[in-house]
Amino acid sequence: MFKPNFTITNKTIRYLSEIAEARAIILNARLIPKWEIDLRRQALINSAHASTSIEGNRLSLEEVNDLMVGRKITATLKDKKEVLNYFETLRYLDTLAKEKEITEKVLLKLHKIITKNVLDDPKNSGHYRTLLDEKKKGRVVVAERVAGLTRKITFMPPPAKEVPKEMKEFIGWLNNKKREEIDPVLEAGITHYEFVRIHPFVDGNGRTARVLASLVLLKRGFDTKRFFALDDFYNSDRPRYYEALKTVNPKTLNLTAWLEYFCEGVAVSAKAVKDKVMLLTGGKKKEQKAKQVALDYKQIRVVEFLQKQRSITNRQIRDLLKISNKTAYKLLRDLIENKVIKKAGKGRSVYYIFV
Repeated sequence: MFKPNFTITNKTIRYLSEIAEARAIILNARLIPKWEIDLRRQALINSAHASTSIEGNRLSLEEVNDLMVGRKITATLKDKKEVLNYFETLRYLDTLAKEKEITEKVLLKLHKIITKNVLDDPKNSGHYRTLLDEKKKGRVVVAERVAGLTRKITFMPPPAKEVPKEMKEFIGWLNNKKREEIDPVLEAGITHYEFVRIHPFVDGNGRTARVLASLVLLKRGFDTKRFFALDDFYNSDRPRYYEALKTVNPKTLNLTAWLEYFCEGVAVSAKAVKDKVMLLTGGKKKEQKAKQVALDYKQIRVVEFLQKQRSITNRQIRDLLKISNKTAYKLLRDLIENKVIKKAGKGRSVYYIFV
């Protein structure tokens, strides 16, 4: 069975501590944005853009955003399809997280969704690469790509004939109870690298590896709110991403340096979310038995206004959000019921302040 080889360094411990601290702040904050319409939506967009961009997709972040909300954009069918496929895959993760195990069937399904209608040969979608593929196209390599063109070979994966055996051992490790003794972030990093190393498919391996790492975090209960967009970190400095992959010696397969890099990515992603939550709450934690209040976009605007001005009126809300009196009243009522704000003043002088 596959057995990862690595050492936990002081740098790794520091990153894991930063991640734990950020995660605790996020989970214990009194106020958070509604994940599905703010951070989670943005994480989805960032992940789709970054992960497909790493693989050579040419759409900008703005175009990816437009594509997600259904706007028409001018781009090649392949570029658009790669991003839409990635959206579909990320949404599918919540369903997969409920599965008891990450099986070969799950991995093949993930790849099939990711590569639907984008591969030169549709038969390669959801199927391991074969000896016939090698005869037709030569050995698959892991390489840095810019604008879809191979720039530099990072390493050579095992030949096609070894893929089924290597994947069986890897999947065995993924479902072995002993791996739960490993920190979930380290497990996700190990999963990412080993999948990329085996490179079981003709194409789409990088995207599948990054989705698989996210699935590991979900299944371990680490990223239940889905606020991480790890692909964004990798895409911000692609040469460093490929250099990190190359730090693993092909003979010893020591993952120490790679895991330092991977943990740094999670730490950066967690800090970005923590900073957004801190701005919203001013660092205020929820009381022990209080519920966490998820605010929609309009409510967040009101809270941000209150943080600056200390008070707000119904008229100011209407002017700020360009909404009717009825809508403003409902917004205020919801915030009062959730004990975010309270009424002050009397009669025509009524205004609202934080509880």
